[in-house]
Amino acid sequence: MERTVLVTGGTGTVGRGVVERLAAGGHRVRVLSRRERSGRGPGTAHRGDLRDGRGLDAALDGADTVVHCATGYSGTADLRQARRLLAAARRAGVRHLVYISIVGVDAIGFGYYRGKLAVEEALAASGLGWTVLRTTQFHQLVVRICALAARPPLALAPDVPVQPVDADEVAARLAALAAGEPAGRVPDMGGPRVERLPDLLRTYLARSGRRRPVVAVPLPPIGAAAGYRAGRHLAPDGAVGRTGFAEFLAAGGGR
Repeated sequence: MERTVLVTGGTGTVGRGVVERLAAGGHRVRVLSRRERSGRGPGTAHRGDLRDGRGLDAALDGADTVVHCATGYSGTADLRQARRLLAAARRAGVRHLVYISIVGVDAIGFGYYRGKLAVEEALAASGLGWTVLRTTQFHQLVVRICALAARPPLALAPDVPVQPVDADEVAARLAALAAGEPAGRVPDMGGPRVERLPDLLRTYLARSGRRRPVVAVPLPPIGAAAGYRAGRHLAPDGAVGRTGFAEFLAAGGGR
């Protein structure tokens, strides 16, 4: 069934892939953007700003599905923006909103995560049909962490387990969910392997041709760090991703 889908954050790491897949599937795709889009790509650009709600009603007019990939700089910003989007979606008669969240938002006491959980709760209470997909961290985030750690002569890395997932694979899952019926919270999605961050840093250094001694730094067993130590941000039962971190780097990811 052909749908009219608005994608927020449609120029971002995951959003681009969602737009491409939905367009390839024959859906009418709109991309919400605060600025004029540069270059050409699938989807129709619609000017709108989740920060103040400008342009949302026009962008949502006639849309039956929304994929919400946009994110703010904090949990409170995420919640404010989501509330504006939900209100506009109700006015427009949107029947299905798909939201990407993070594994562990209900188990780790981190402000950004608490905001994501609050968005999930607002969506469930909105009266709209909804689907939530929680994923583990993207390879791109691990690359950024490794790049920062690799700057000094001594590379320090938190000694935590990670299960990075490929953003393109997440995009494919989100597009499939958007093409289907509201499903509530669907199974979490993670990368193919759980590994230690210091080991991924060593892989990153080897791939980039840099020599650095790597020191694994234990996290304290308190606060949010305790949740990461315990692996509450992992999805071992949802290890459906196919591309691991080494494969992502070998394919040119992270450049």
